[in-house]
Amino acid sequence: MNYFATLNPLNLLNAIPGCIAQGLIWGIMALGVYVTFRLLDFADLTVDGSFATGGAVTVMLTLAGFPVPVALLIAVAAGLAAGLVTGLLHTALGIPPILSGILTQIALYSINLHIMGMAANQAISVQKYKLLISLMHVSKAILTAGLLAVVLITVLYWYFGTEQGCSIRATGCNPAMSKANSININFTKVLALSISNGIIGLAGGLMAQYQGFADVNMGRGAIVIGLAAVIIGEVFGGVLLRKFPNFALRMVFVVFGGVIYYIVVGVVLWLKLNSNDLKLFTAIIVAISLAVPHLQAKSKSSFRRTAKLSEAALKAMCNKGGQ
Repeated sequence: MNYFATLNPLNLLNAIPGCIAQGLIWGIMALGVYVTFRLLDFADLTVDGSFATGGAVTVMLTLAGFPVPVALLIAVAAGLAAGLVTGLLHTALGIPPILSGILTQIALYSINLHIMGMAANQAISVQKYKLLISLMHVSKAILTAGLLAVVLITVLYWYFGTEQGCSIRATGCNPAMSKANSININFTKVLALSISNGIIGLAGGLMAQYQGFADVNMGRGAIVIGLAAVIIGEVFGGVLLRKFPNFALRMVFVVFGGVIYYIVVGVVLWLKLNSNDLKLFTAIIVAISLAVPHLQAKSKSSFRRTAKLSEAALKAMCNKGGQ
């Protein structure tokens, strides 16, 4: 009884805007994961490293006097380079996708330390620099991250409708058929991995600004959060629309997936559960989200099969009665 008396609903309401702001940033990151996970069908583990690289590059360049937009663009370029390395390891050297990502991720840990002057973290203050986004101004952070997400979804929707974008989608759907149709699948894989990690680098730069520092471990577990956002968004979109949403709506729901995930995290923290168990809750959320579509499909096929059996039994009874 005392436990419930300590839960103040106002504390949860006050925390929701911060959860939305963080969720939008992670939703942008999830768009990058969506490109490799869904469109390319490539298990890319570079994410944990390239997210931290984006944050480290943004903070260090801003501290060096670069304008924040320029620092973010260079963070995107750094993410592109990380994806390029993973792509070349896989396509040019024949290393399996998961190992390619792991190798790049491990290398990025040391590279990120060098970027930050061999320090584990570097701080940046919104009071000294004109940051685009900060937890000191949550409303502005929600607006900025929301606008960036809309622009990014629009650009991705346009790009993946072009001939080159369709080639990437075709490569993910059927590499053999794509190759038979003269698509250079090695090029499309490298290109998609670069685009994905460029987006993730951008999200890392935004997160570093929002939280006021870049940390060499800030990307740890990012791939799990990205996958959670993608899957939660798809399940939520399917349940809400009662059908599989189109490409543009799927990307919108991916961003919403990030927001929903962080609201759930906010509720978990509000319930005063152990924060060390967040990874466990994340795994449970992802497992449930993965299981729901499978169980729904299984349930529908089960009902359909039962209905057919009942119909056949009814017909048999009618025929028997007629005789």
